[in-house]
Amino acid sequence: MNESGGPTTGTAGPPPGGGRTDCGMDPATEAFVSHRNLLFTVAYEMLGSATDAEDTLQETWLRWMKVDMEQVRDQRAYLVRITTRRALDRLRSMRRRKEEYVGPWLPEPLLTAPDVAEDVELAESVSMALMLVLETLSPTERAVFVLREAFDLGYDEIAAAVRKNPATVRQIAHRARRHVDARRPREAVSPSQARAALESFRHALESRDLQGLLDVLAPEVVVISDGGGVKQAAPRPIIGADKVARFIIGGLGKAHVAVTGEPTVVNGNPALLLRVNGEIDGVIAIRAEDARITGLYYVRNPHKLTHVGSETSLTLR
Repeated sequence: MNESGGPTTGTAGPPPGGGRTDCGMDPATEAFVSHRNLLFTVAYEMLGSATDAEDTLQETWLRWMKVDMEQVRDQRAYLVRITTRRALDRLRSMRRRKEEYVGPWLPEPLLTAPDVAEDVELAESVSMALMLVLETLSPTERAVFVLREAFDLGYDEIAAAVRKNPATVRQIAHRARRHVDARRPREAVSPSQARAALESFRHALESRDLQGLLDVLAPEVVVISDGGGVKQAAPRPIIGADKVARFIIGGLGKAHVAVTGEPTVVNGNPALLLRVNGEIDGVIAIRAEDARITGLYYVRNPHKLTHVGSETSLTLR
């Protein structure tokens, strides 16, 4: 049986009357390449890991090459369905890895182009803050939420992807939306407001200005740092402006090193690429509300910094 419930053939060939296209690719390959950025975005939003998303795309590609193209009515929907199922399988297997992970787990940051930040829906859907909220959903809830809320897929299409009936999918979508809405930022700030808050934080960080940090941090701010057992990081979240500010200043004071923050765009939102003595140490993403920082997400694990050297293309379409 194939992903749409029909038969498959053992090998993939061009459809009748097809052959190679003007760009030199066979139709199946051309379809995959044309939707690749979309498929990667689906997998990444479901998994929170670019490395696992790339592996999911490889599995999708291998599955797609075995499909009888004559049986495919909608190539985009079919590819999204394969990707969703492969990502769901991987998401369930990742649970064990996350349970054994040393310290807090944060999504793998992606360096993104400025146009991602200009797409409000896309920027929010891949923001570090929302990705963390999605971690609190079950695998099926996360898949349904991502496909419905981010990619605006119909319930019938989602039902086929997650192997549930449409009525059940509606219930799951409602439950997941209510869960996420209760935990997402109360009031979204504009990119310019986020950049302003981040710039104030950067200046206070580089100058080791305790009061400057207290001025930009919200009273209930939370800092989560991810070293993965490879780099030193706080073993659990730190809550409260005073504790967070003193934790930051204390760490800088002990290090006796030159720390600089390079403004960048990570996951479609303003962030800092932190350098210690000129070497990349990690990425700091923020969650901002009312012009103050309510969340600091510091990824130090070097295995999660492989996608901050070059831009990753993302799309919801």
